[in-house]
Amino acid sequence: MNARETDETFVEPEYGGRTLGDVLPAVATALGIDVGFHATTLELPPARSYVVFLVDGLGHRLLAAHADHAPFLHALLGTPGVAGVPSTTATSITSLGTALTPGQHGLVGYTSRIPGTDRLLNALMWDKQVDPLEWQPHDSGFARLRAAGVAATVVSKREFVDTGLTLCGFRGSEFVGGDRVGERIAGVVAASVDAPSVTYVYDGDLDWTGHRYGVDSPQWRAQLAAIDASVEQLREALDPGVRLVVLADHGMVDSVRDDRTDVDEVLELRNGVRLFGGEARFRHLYCTSGAVDDVMATWREHLGDKADVLSRDEAIARGWFGTVAPQVRPRLGDVVVAARGVHAIVSTTDFPYENKLVGLHGSLTAVEMEIPILVC
Repeated sequence: MNARETDETFVEPEYGGRTLGDVLPAVATALGIDVGFHATTLELPPARSYVVFLVDGLGHRLLAAHADHAPFLHALLGTPGVAGVPSTTATSITSLGTALTPGQHGLVGYTSRIPGTDRLLNALMWDKQVDPLEWQPHDSGFARLRAAGVAATVVSKREFVDTGLTLCGFRGSEFVGGDRVGERIAGVVAASVDAPSVTYVYDGDLDWTGHRYGVDSPQWRAQLAAIDASVEQLREALDPGVRLVVLADHGMVDSVRDDRTDVDEVLELRNGVRLFGGEARFRHLYCTSGAVDDVMATWREHLGDKADVLSRDEAIARGWFGTVAPQVRPRLGDVVVAARGVHAIVSTTDFPYENKLVGLHGSLTAVEMEIPILVC
């Protein structure tokens, strides 16, 4: 699987294998195009054009458990791929779009500290004071492919054009807006006519449904069935010479209120923490000067086996983020907290909306980390 399973619940990525950052290098090889991507063990069949369809929140194990609701996708299941760390949308799709590890592209979570400030960058909402091209200065993989003569297109909802996250991961591609499934399918089919070409299409409805209702809900299962039908429809509409790859950015777990630690109710967890970032399943803790050891000791004592509490250096040494660039290092928490089981660490003050969600992700459990890589 090109990953290290450290125990029955945690899966650590091995970058250069079957991770999201390896998809574009594998696609380029399958197209017969050399743009200088890193080597990868991920192999894809040769084709004149590729479509990459990312279904937000569709974890490998979730799909494996729902054959009745997704018969088309389930029939394609094979060896899973692995998300990066943390297993969250901003980190994952930027790895996909840039072919870089989180430690290289620098989008290291849903929220992370803007170095030199006491502010968090919300990578989904962005911040007008932060230039995306400075935050993530590397060319996207799509720009590199386009420079080599490959038609590179992104098909997604119109609201995502020129957002900070889109510019970080996909700048240099042609953006085609499509708010409805039918629009996106038509846009993908039209873009894939060019050869060679790579077309990326994104659907976030399953993730939204899982967050609101949970992955163990009739709403989530109905949305999965709709996704399955739309993928099958897309495959039928594409030319036979075009390969379709369906994958996800992460899985998801349901976390009930009794499985949550609220740092605003356990106030000692606030001691020494200057800024509280990340998300409920993977926290970045930015500490006051000299407080790192005390913060780690307090969090480890309180959480016990509910989470792994590591210093920044320990997490980097474990390879969680891949090679970490100097400018990215201070964006990582002085202490990082990766939840186990279905536990979550919330703040009703700092992140009130997050505590209303049922489905969560971000940590290193197999359900969150393992992603499908389906080829048809």
